[in-house]
Amino acid sequence: MILGSGVHLTRLGLVQLPSLVRLDLLHIQLRKLADMANLRFDGRVALVTGAGGGLGREYALLFAERGASVVVNDLGGDIKGAGKSQRAADKVVSEIRAKGGKAVPNYDSVEDGEKLVKTALDNFGRIDIVINNAGILRDRSFARTSDLDWDLVHRVHLRGAFQVSRAAWPHMKNQKYGRMIFTTSSAGLYGNFGQANYSAAKLGLVGLCNTLAVEGAKYNINCNSIAPFAGSRLTETVMTSDMVDALKPFYIAPIVAYLCHDTCNENGGIFECGAGWYAKLRYQRSKGVVVRKKGVKYTPEEICRTWDVGTDFEDPSYPSNIQEANSVMVEALHAYNQSDEPTNDIQNKSGGGFNPSKAIGFQFPSSTFTYSSKDAILYALGVGVSTQQEDHLKFLFELNENFCVLPSYGVIPAQVIMDLIGSSIPGLEDIDVTKILHGEQYLELHRPLPSSATFTSVATVIDILDKGSGALIVIGIETFDESEQLVAYNQFILFLVGSGNFGGKRNSDKIKPCCKTPSRAPDASIKEVTSVDQAALYRLSGDRNPLHIDPTFAAMGGLPQPILHGLCSFGYATRHVLKQFADNDVSKFKAIKVRFSKPVLPGQTIQTDMWKEGNRILIQCQVAETGSVVLSGGYIELTDVAGGATTVASSTEQGNSGLQSEMIFNEMGKQLAAVPDLVKKVNGVFLYNITVGKKIAGKWTVVAKAPSGEVYKGEPKTGKADCTVTIADEDFVGLVTGKLVPQQAFMAGKLKVKGNIMLLQKAGQLFQQNAKL
Repeated sequence: MILGSGVHLTRLGLVQLPSLVRLDLLHIQLRKLADMANLRFDGRVALVTGAGGGLGREYALLFAERGASVVVNDLGGDIKGAGKSQRAADKVVSEIRAKGGKAVPNYDSVEDGEKLVKTALDNFGRIDIVINNAGILRDRSFARTSDLDWDLVHRVHLRGAFQVSRAAWPHMKNQKYGRMIFTTSSAGLYGNFGQANYSAAKLGLVGLCNTLAVEGAKYNINCNSIAPFAGSRLTETVMTSDMVDALKPFYIAPIVAYLCHDTCNENGGIFECGAGWYAKLRYQRSKGVVVRKKGVKYTPEEICRTWDVGTDFEDPSYPSNIQEANSVMVEALHAYNQSDEPTNDIQNKSGGGFNPSKAIGFQFPSSTFTYSSKDAILYALGVGVSTQQEDHLKFLFELNENFCVLPSYGVIPAQVIMDLIGSSIPGLEDIDVTKILHGEQYLELHRPLPSSATFTSVATVIDILDKGSGALIVIGIETFDESEQLVAYNQFILFLVGSGNFGGKRNSDKIKPCCKTPSRAPDASIKEVTSVDQAALYRLSGDRNPLHIDPTFAAMGGLPQPILHGLCSFGYATRHVLKQFADNDVSKFKAIKVRFSKPVLPGQTIQTDMWKEGNRILIQCQVAETGSVVLSGGYIELTDVAGGATTVASSTEQGNSGLQSEMIFNEMGKQLAAVPDLVKKVNGVFLYNITVGKKIAGKWTVVAKAPSGEVYKGEPKTGKADCTVTIADEDFVGLVTGKLVPQQAFMAGKLKVKGNIMLLQKAGQLFQQNAKL
């Protein structure tokens, strides 16, 4: 499998400011703009390496001016790395203090990264921002570059950034916050004569930054690279004195400050900047061409023959991560596997590349999806949650003690798979994606969704049915968390118009069936008016189909205006059932199944009719203004229904202590032996003090150490616990069921921890993944 393609960097989002001849005016404008924005760093601690002059000095001054406490690091050597002096760092610290700012000097080499970070911790108690700016130059043509020239440059630029960043990393992880900047260069991005050592180190920093951006995302550690174009002692060797004077470091500092601010979510970006201008770079790849084919000898001559096609950028792609970059290779392999002679597989009688038997059983490349509480809130707004409703805070305010994620959000992590439909499924390459309709949807949650997470989804084509007028494509998607525990299962049923009559089966027992709507009057009904902006808001959760926003595009499909997403109505129905039969308790949700019948226009009223049949609530949604049914044959499965059996066990059911938490510990004790890998991963002893009122009502010890774990009443038999937790009985149940967010409980004083607090997060996995509540 060989895919020929070209890759290069393109600029995005260019911001062109006035010409260089008006730099003084621009300086004033930038200051005013910065002041208007009022982006502050109060309480933050910034470490700037190489801050004794040039760019580093400007960064240090700006951070201090904006309220940050700054560690000014500079070894005080010359541009080739020779010598050492405290003068440069001391001078910048004096400037900052003279203006009322907070700063301390550090004179260590960046290769001693631990010492730099220790200076921040000893003086300010934390580390929030790292600017990897230190560097030296030892320019030589490649043929004249010595081992020393190579090694010294790499030790300062690449190894130094690694050492400093590694020292700061655990502190940023613990506090769930960090910002890092890596200073690359045009020489690294494009190459430059006489700077082979410098160029290699600078591009290496981009790779380091990109990986840390991936690894740090779940800890709210954002990492970005900048390629500054400014006059400094390091650039004097490659720029004229006039250019050095004109390209002042000041014009770099604002973008660095913004990238390090709490409000900036940029992560893994590469930015060129200078002279009041900045641009973001991205990788652009040519479409490429599959060269290897069955029956054709693969030779250099075949590469030569296809070169113009393989390197043509007329229809490029823009891979932004390794999964996107590698997915095209999978497509190439599929193309190769299908390049043989036709077999006796079922073929679409209408011709084309529709071959269902090749598609059934196909598994997509796994896809990752990361979301935060902000994304969950945006989704809640998209499906109609309003501040005018009861219980709105639990869905819209991340610091609310009952904050939770709507269960229907479980379709969103799986929806990224749908972008691959029609492009990578063997046997379905030639289908017209404009003829695909979303027919039915099933979602099952194995536990409540956390307020933020990174999930991995694996999708499989589980069946394709012949419905005469079209083909029914059934795709099952399993979504796992980072510990590889199943979180959700989705089943997307897609109807491909005009691709029926291919001789396939009509029915499948693999499809989650719909339910017949009762003929009796509904047991409950809720009406809710959608906003005229509902589709525009919902699409921000991932479905960017122009059919839902662009009137021209909607008109091409014969629609009077853009329509609401079917999955938005799906979210409304979920909310209505939770409100009516579950007291808005998301932990009671188990599954939902619906068939999409007709669209809703933004501004119309969705009416959800509900019939209670045990723990299953049958549902049908219609547009109140027209009576058109939009969701049919649907149901929502609950673990318990309000008004039915009580959801809280009685005292006799809870055990001898009368504590709700006791049944959780008992169940955990039964299951701990079945998860030795997880026990080994946790590797700790925990003491739980369960309180009622102000008194401790029960003590439980959880031993999670290889080869297996155990749970028992009382204090640890082996002595002191690694971590001791004190929490009220009802709050403990809330934590385990996901109703109470651990961070919020800790900040509110409901969760008190002594000992190794980092172990507590691991212990949470034992309860949340294994306790059968």
